[in-house]
Amino acid sequence: MASHSDTLVVFFGATAGANGGKLGSDEREIILLVWQIVDLHEKKVGKLHKCFVKPDTLELTDQCKEETGLTLEDIVDAEPLDKVLEQIQQSVSSEVKCLGRSSYTLLVNGPHVIRQALHPEASKKNLVLPECFFSFVDLRKEFLKCCPNASSVPKLTLSSMLDYVGLPAVSEQMIGVREANSMVQLTLCILDEPYNHKFCCAETVNSKFDSGTCSKTESVDSETVIRARGLPWQSSDQDIARFFKGLNIAKGGVALCLNAQGRRNGEALVRFINAEHRDLALERHKHHMGSRYIEVYKATGEEFLKIAGGTSNEVAQFLSKENQVIIRMRGLPFTATTQEVLSFLGPESPVTDGAEGLLFVKYPDGRPTGDAFVLFSCEEYAQNALKKHKQILGKRYIELFRSTAAEVQQVLNRYMSTPLISTLPPSPIVPLPVLSTPPFLPTASSTRDCVRLRGLPYTAGIEDILEFMGDHTVDIKTHGVHMVLNQQGRPSGDAFIQMKSPDKAFLVAQKCHKKTMKDRYVEVFQCSTEEMSIVLMGGTLNRSGLSPPPCKLPCLSPPTAYAAFPTSPAILSEAALYQPPLLAAPRGPQTAVHSPAHALAYYPPQPHLYMNMNMNYTAYYPSPPVSPSTVGYFAAPPGAMAAAVAAQAHPVAAPAHPAAASSVLPQPGALVRMQGLPYNTGVKDILSFFQGYQLQPDAVLILYNFSGQCSGEALITFPNEDTARRAVAERSGHPFYGQQIHLVFCN
Repeated sequence: MASHSDTLVVFFGATAGANGGKLGSDEREIILLVWQIVDLHEKKVGKLHKCFVKPDTLELTDQCKEETGLTLEDIVDAEPLDKVLEQIQQSVSSEVKCLGRSSYTLLVNGPHVIRQALHPEASKKNLVLPECFFSFVDLRKEFLKCCPNASSVPKLTLSSMLDYVGLPAVSEQMIGVREANSMVQLTLCILDEPYNHKFCCAETVNSKFDSGTCSKTESVDSETVIRARGLPWQSSDQDIARFFKGLNIAKGGVALCLNAQGRRNGEALVRFINAEHRDLALERHKHHMGSRYIEVYKATGEEFLKIAGGTSNEVAQFLSKENQVIIRMRGLPFTATTQEVLSFLGPESPVTDGAEGLLFVKYPDGRPTGDAFVLFSCEEYAQNALKKHKQILGKRYIELFRSTAAEVQQVLNRYMSTPLISTLPPSPIVPLPVLSTPPFLPTASSTRDCVRLRGLPYTAGIEDILEFMGDHTVDIKTHGVHMVLNQQGRPSGDAFIQMKSPDKAFLVAQKCHKKTMKDRYVEVFQCSTEEMSIVLMGGTLNRSGLSPPPCKLPCLSPPTAYAAFPTSPAILSEAALYQPPLLAAPRGPQTAVHSPAHALAYYPPQPHLYMNMNMNYTAYYPSPPVSPSTVGYFAAPPGAMAAAVAAQAHPVAAPAHPAAASSVLPQPGALVRMQGLPYNTGVKDILSFFQGYQLQPDAVLILYNFSGQCSGEALITFPNEDTARRAVAERSGHPFYGQQIHLVFCN
């Protein structure tokens, strides 16, 4: 920004903790401010002012006492920060006016006192800073402009700069006075011959964060991006911008991360305007947001684009309106219309441009997801809307919370690329004896003797389905009810039922379509087992007919994981491209076999793509679906990890990287065992936790139990013993997504 100021105000500050280059890094409060005016035209200097500041916490660190020579007696009777800042503004304005000047700009030795100390503290104390504190001139940068060869000086301090221009060091010992006098001497020196320097540019501090959109084709410098971890789930982009107050975030530069269920996971990627601001942000590692401390790490531009980038024209048009507050609505009835949502929000919270300010999130086939985003023109309207959190629309309560432009992009990207039925994450499959398909599972056929139930309540069980079908239950084939589970092992809201004949299936679809089950209407479609297979692979099936799976690419070669199964190429070209969801299918009685290991059945990926869940069943219908913790299935055979985790009772290990599918044993090096991990831990989470140790994905080995969930432990391979021991020493006790974990070095 061009500066037309004719007066500079030399400005210095000290805190109750670290000072100098580490000023503000420990969140300590300001205890001293010093200022002095320099008239640029007359090259005259005003009176030096020194003012102590009383912090909320009357405590000085030993480092502060040693560096500043101050004691508690010096600050105990001082004024609080807001009074001192008001005094500074009045004093400077009065003195500038007496000099006959019209404007002034702060001059500081490095940005820390403004960006890292003053603005963050004012933000925490809800103080409104005078406008003069939103721009400043950095003496170090101005000095390098007129003395470019000084960049070779190892550490550019006030003493080294004075020495470079041939001026003696200031002999004053009092903290603040020494620094202010040094800055004044340097300023007068570079204003005079032979430098004749002009202070023509001032840095600015953004007063607010501007939301915006980001295209996936945009170039993002990795030196400007950080990852913040440990955020409260209800944090908005404005809350994150407030945490980084004093640093300039790029427009639309806050991207909240979502987990697999579309909920916030406590992380965000933040993009700053340049690398200097990113480096200052990294110094706020473990600073607090409320009562929670936030971890700050480096991230890449690719990671930011993956979260914040979008290509949808609909989203771009929705977010094209400037300075809007975005609210996310979750849990909407699938039948909710635009008018019903607008009526729910009411006249006290009018939506920007009415229906155009409302964006429903839908699946690729047009079905609503129950999510929507709403634009409000001001904070007042948004606050009125948030008061309706968990109020009822139809027969469902609606959640409302603040959102961001990046979250809109992320949610739309996620749903528009999601198949109709969630699929299992990739898991290693190693060669095992292939068993024959169980007798109760249907074989692929074009006979339309099945029906699909879509939109079931998640609490619905077999008995509810039988009650829903009424008299038609007598026409269900033996063991013909199949509940579809999602990747967490919970009901997905879908079920397939085999009827005794196509006529019976047609009759059920006609009579039961959109009947109500537990206050929700259920859609019923007639289908064949062949169509059932395509639906399970990501295709769509509705009353208009069958659509093949999206992005169907028969020319692709099948994944190597299927090489263990002797399946015909014709089947692989179709089936191997899509991983199946869990289908809760019955299992017939089996003869007990005494074996030290649990029995495990793998079935070839035939078109119906079922995975046996080893579930019990009644004489006529399979039992209701259960959680993965009570079901016996594996992500990989237990024997594959025997050499690495012989002490484990029932571990199953999954390699962290596809390349590791052929060998799930750890790589050579020093092993560290992580204990106490959350059940949904992924490889990227562990790599981020050990950021800075240059680990590769195949160095992480997550241990799974017999339920297919993370056992809470993982093995990490470090390049050498020293690095492993250093990681244990440095990272032990650090929370992992809010959970305490334990690190053990393995000899």
